[in-house]
This record gives sequence, C-alpha cells and structure tokens, in this order.
Amino acid sequence: MGGVNRRILTLLVALVPIVAFGVLLSVVTVPFVSLGPGPTFNTLGEVDGKQVVNIQGPGADVHPTSGHLNMTTVSQRDGLTLGQALALWMSGREQLLPRDLVYPPDKSKDEIDEANTSDFRKSEDSAQYAALSFLKYPAAVTVQSVTDPGPSAGKLQKGDAIDGVNGTPVANLDQFQALLKATKPGDNLVIDFRRKDAPPGVATVTLGDNPDRDYGFLGVGVLDAPWAPFDIDFNLANIGGPSAGLMFSLAVVDKLTTGDLNDGKFVAGTGTITGDGKVGSIGGITHKMLAAKEAGATVFLVPAENCTEARSEPQDGMELVKVETLNQAVDALHTLSAGGEPPRC
Repeated sequence: MGGVNRRILTLLVALVPIVAFGVLLSVVTVPFVSLGPGPTFNTLGEVDGKQVVNIQGPGADVHPTSGHLNMTTVSQRDGLTLGQALALWMSGREQLLPRDLVYPPDKSKDEIDEANTSDFRKSEDSAQYAALSFLKYPAAVTVQSVTDPGPSAGKLQKGDAIDGVNGTPVANLDQFQALLKATKPGDNLVIDFRRKDAPPGVATVTLGDNPDRDYGFLGVGVLDAPWAPFDIDFNLANIGGPSAGLMFSLAVVDKLTTGDLNDGKFVAGTGTITGDGKVGSIGGITHKMLAAKEAGATVFLVPAENCTEARSEPQDGMELVKVETLNQAVDALHTLSAGGEPPRC
C-alpha cells in the first residue's frame, strides 16, 4: 500500500510543473504583438451593401467595371498569452514584434488608433486628388476642412471650390491668401463658391479673430486641388492606415474611364499615395502578398521602395509589378493587358 501511495505522490509531484506551465501558457500575457495576413477588399466591389468606392452626382460619367483591384491589409493581435504567442509563431504565418514597436509607450492605444484613423482619412483625400489629377480635372482653391464652431460653419462645406472673394476671382491658394491677409477681424467676406451636387452659391462670412494672426479668421483649411462636380466616397472604416491609397485611386480611375484596368485579371496591391500621385512604401508587404495570393490574385502592385522585401518571399503564380506613381501603375496595367512587359520588382 505504501508503494502505491509513493507512486501517486511521485506522479503528483511530476504533474505540478506541467500544470504550472499550462497555467503560464494560458494566463500570462507577453509584451509582443503578432502581425499576419489580413483581409483584402475589392475596391471595385461592395462591403455591407455599399460600393467601396462610390461616385455619384451630376457630371459623374461612371462606367461599369469587373474583376478585382484589391486593397490588402495586415492583421494585428495584441494582448497575447504565452500560449497564443507560441502557437502563432509556430504557424509560420505570423510575425511577432515587441509591443513597444507597434504601440510606443509614450502614447495610449486610443491616441495611436486616432492617429491611424486620421492618416486613413487623409489618404482617402489624397487618393481622390491623385485620381482626379490623373484624369485632368482642373485645380481650384478647395475647402479641406471647416472649423466648427467657427465663422464659416454652416456656410461653407468640405469640398467646396472657392472662385472669388469680394468680387475678385481667385485661381489658386496664393491669390486667396493674399486677399485674406488684407482683411481684419469683423470684416464681411463675400465668397463665391461651387458645391458638389448643387448649384454655385455665395456666402457672406463675418471674419473672427485668432491669436496667431492679425488678419481676419475665416475658419477653413484650403488647398489647391483638382475639383470635380461630383462626390467620391470611400465606404471602408479605418482598416489599414494610409496604405490603401494607391488601390483607391486606381478604382476611381477605372470607374471614370472606359474599359477595365485589370483586363479581367485578379489584381491586388498596396501603397500610400500623395495628392500628386506619388506612391510610397508601406509595412507588412509579405503578409499582404500572402493574403492576396490566398484570395486569388495573380498580379500584385508593389511600391518601388518595398521591392527588395517583396522579392524575399515571392508567391508562386503571382507577378510582382513595381510602381512609383499612379501614372506608372495605370500604364503597367495597360501593358499587362496588351501582353507586354511592365516594370517588375
């Protein structure tokens, strides 16, 4: 009987570290974040019953499209237990990074999420401007933001084109700012403007004051940008910071021109974009390529600065096309359609 008890005791003693390790795996969190392939979205398609890129209003000559121009994302998991981290690492599909690299300790998660959302919204504006510039829409002094509360709230809107100030035409930002700097707080400014999906209007704004200037405060942010009389809306939540810019621009170009940019191919890609059409580098290129391959892509548009990394983990059956500008991306897709040789990574 004593021998049996000793065996049970030995077994229990042996089980203690195993149970303890199991608890560690399931309870203890690690200071790492995993990155891996995220969802892809067809910018020519729909999400939740809405067009991902919706163009509507007078003057919007929208053409039918087909096939795929997919934007790609990186999935991100935080708050991992030791067991989850080990499982993700062993899968070979996920990359573990120290949490401080993804979430700097001097900023809260909310602050980082807010900055990412702001970057995403700015990238939508840049994608729109890049596409309209490519399509040769003329530039105008364009309202980018309206301070609310502020002198122009309820009178001017984001997207308005300012054509004149107190009867003087303005063709660019320099002319507009020169007229504004000649004012003082309390002055009335009569502004001629064009509004998308509406007739031209006139707004009379009483200028306020602002401690950082001695001239009148209009309460709008403006920039020189190509202007079209229709609305372009991007119906995706913040799912990728600014890296969807290139694919958003391509979708706008595809919808406002005849024929299919993709020529029936499943095209995916990534890249930031500036208002003048320059394509910039992004993070997580290999994760995005894997996601695109698994979704069915045979062509992947790679920002030129990411080409070296992209070549390090090629995906069988998926061509890597190098792009530096929106013009180059469109030309590359036309070249592929014609059976030619586009720039490659």
